[in-house]
Amino acid sequence: MGAARCSRLVLLPLLLLLAPWGLHVSGEPRSARRRWPVPYRRFDFRPKTDPYCQARYTFCPTGSAIPLMKEEDVIEVYRLQAPVWEFKYGDLLGHLKIMHDAVGFKSSLTGKNYTMEWYELFQLGNCTFPHLRPGMDAPFWCNQGAACFYEGIDDAHWKANGTLVLVTTISGTMFNEMAQWVKYDNETGIYYETWTVQASPDKKSTVWFDSYECSKFILRTYQKLADLGAVFKKIQTNYTSIILFSGEPIYLGNETSIFGPQGNKTLAAAIRDFYNPFKPHQSVREFFVDLFRIIDRVILNHQFYLFYNLEYWFLPMKSPYLKIIYEEVPLPVGSKASSGI
Repeated sequence: MGAARCSRLVLLPLLLLLAPWGLHVSGEPRSARRRWPVPYRRFDFRPKTDPYCQARYTFCPTGSAIPLMKEEDVIEVYRLQAPVWEFKYGDLLGHLKIMHDAVGFKSSLTGKNYTMEWYELFQLGNCTFPHLRPGMDAPFWCNQGAACFYEGIDDAHWKANGTLVLVTTISGTMFNEMAQWVKYDNETGIYYETWTVQASPDKKSTVWFDSYECSKFILRTYQKLADLGAVFKKIQTNYTSIILFSGEPIYLGNETSIFGPQGNKTLAAAIRDFYNPFKPHQSVREFFVDLFRIIDRVILNHQFYLFYNLEYWFLPMKSPYLKIIYEEVPLPVGSKASSGI
């Protein structure tokens, strides 16, 4: 079952190639009555995962607790970036600039190296599209993400087709404070959000929804270190975003209001029908039949149903529909009152 689920990911680059051939929809979004982008929802605790959700590759197999560093320790911080699934496919997804980000640490007192990253518990396809299970009205999501900390930095993995570069140096005290923040961030930011959704490719256009994935965790970590006093080197840092383009989103409701006993059966059927072509595929013919259904729905009829914060939204899609960008996000600057090493 795990291998079949990987076919979901193939749909992303194919849609990217086909999107420019879609019909153009002009016009700017209506004035927003909501707060945009919709704030990412945090939770009081992390729920247990459902046994139905299975990962092809075990999440954080060598994970360990974040160690307590001595206050006088001097710790080097490294930017780590490599193509998604580089360990299996090499630089294949790197050509599309679909990159995974992490951060590395090296203790001067012990000489030990550590890696910290945030990613999907059950792979990207399961976080992006739900399962339509027999006997269940609502789509079933396996979309949790979490932080993973482990000893060692795989130099070959990060250097072969990506990046391993020193970005700052911090004290043991700053590291320990960061570790406390990571615990809070990980326990309250639970669900992986693949898509950034915005009104147009213009950099000043309205962002409707922000993604919540590996690069955003690294950016939050860098910002926390800057707030604690870290001074970052002046180097260029780029990150991947997968963007959908739409007019102003329309709020539809949550699982109960749509799929519950008093729910909207017509809307429920439409959402299930939309997600059906994104299911894992067992044959090449089935894959291409569903690909044409996706093109018809998303590009020709400008429709997309987004699941965000455990709620459903309708996106009136418009050209260029979908785009993968790899743009610079500068390293942060802390407050003037802070001081680094």
